[in-house]
Amino acid sequence: MGCYDCCIRCIGAVPYPSLVATLLCYAGTALFCGCGHEALAQTEVLVETYFARNAQDYVVLASFIKYFQYVIYGLASFFFLYGILLLAEGFYTTSAVKQTLGEFRSTHCGRCVSLTFIIVTYILAFIWLGVFAFTAIPVFFLFNMEQTCHDINILAETTPSINQHSWICMDARQFGLLPWNAMPGKSCGTTLAAICKTSEFHLTYDLYIAAFAGAGVTLLALFLYLAATTYNYAILRFLGRKGIR
Repeated sequence: MGCYDCCIRCIGAVPYPSLVATLLCYAGTALFCGCGHEALAQTEVLVETYFARNAQDYVVLASFIKYFQYVIYGLASFFFLYGILLLAEGFYTTSAVKQTLGEFRSTHCGRCVSLTFIIVTYILAFIWLGVFAFTAIPVFFLFNMEQTCHDINILAETTPSINQHSWICMDARQFGLLPWNAMPGKSCGTTLAAICKTSEFHLTYDLYIAAFAGAGVTLLALFLYLAATTYNYAILRFLGRKGIR
């Protein structure tokens, strides 16, 4: 067998769906974990600077941010290892590998492993769907805040009196970021417009958008994993029925 034939067989033995899913999973997880970690830190700065005067008002939020950052560390490690396992399972069960290695046999243990990966990946996809939806909440809050600032700027250009738009506010307490007794808990008028012009606001907004996109990419990777593992399991069942064990 020549070098060219060996290269062609090696390239054909690559489980491309699992490989693409692994790359998407790593990219999405890195984007979600990295940007999410920094976005949470910037959120604490924004709340502490502009929405709460007393440290006791945002102590619960600070604790939540701290613990969720630890969860992010765990998610990054888990998906790194899980991606390697799924990629290895794809290499093991791909039909190209079975054609290359004539001594390969489909075993009951191999089918059980594939079925286990299907179940675990399905559960992870369902959980990550909730994470994806949860990540949209801060994006929604900051988007509303930016739109409110835009309305304030338009009113400021069309009305000479500052009192015409001082009633337009963004209340962090309505989104559960602060308790209802927090002071001031909200920002209004030109103060709110000034917050939207700060670099902290734009950085936090961009980081949450990137984290939201990363969560979406990871969810797409899990669906692709689910399709690949289901196909692999179907191939193993087919070989089992043909008596190749």
